[in-house]
Amino acid sequence: MADASLVRCTSCGATNRVPGEKVAQGLAPRCGRCHAPLSLADGGPIVVTDATFAEVVERSPLPVLLDAWASWCAPCRMVAPIIDQLAGELAGRVRVGKLDVDANPQTAARFGIRSIPTLLVMSGGREVDRIVGVVPREEIVRRLERVAAA
Repeated sequence: MADASLVRCTSCGATNRVPGEKVAQGLAPRCGRCHAPLSLADGGPIVVTDATFAEVVERSPLPVLLDAWASWCAPCRMVAPIIDQLAGELAGRVRVGKLDVDANPQTAARFGIRSIPTLLVMSGGREVDRIVGVVPREEIVRRLERVAAA
């Protein structure tokens, strides 16, 4: 098992040993603890849609940072690299998702998203914090730590 890699589950935070030969055979790895599919990518944000919102955000056992964005929004593109970094750094502690407000108007309307980028901090399926506009990375982390520590 020399070519095995360790992959952290984005759902429950468990570290899983994934044998390289199994991946080469085309087998999809699953978490040994929660049985969620494991992503072999570098822990990027999860794409959230109107159809997957309940499953990915509301039923998440972890707090969720949801980035409401649009492709035409320049401030959204400024925040995107920060969101991508946080998704990898906080994997297993905070789930990070991205919601394209143009493609998913129902969820955007449900939360009254009028300005983008809007970062919703969700815990237990409920909004506990909202960050509107471009803010420093340290501010986002500070507010996430407050929720993740609770």
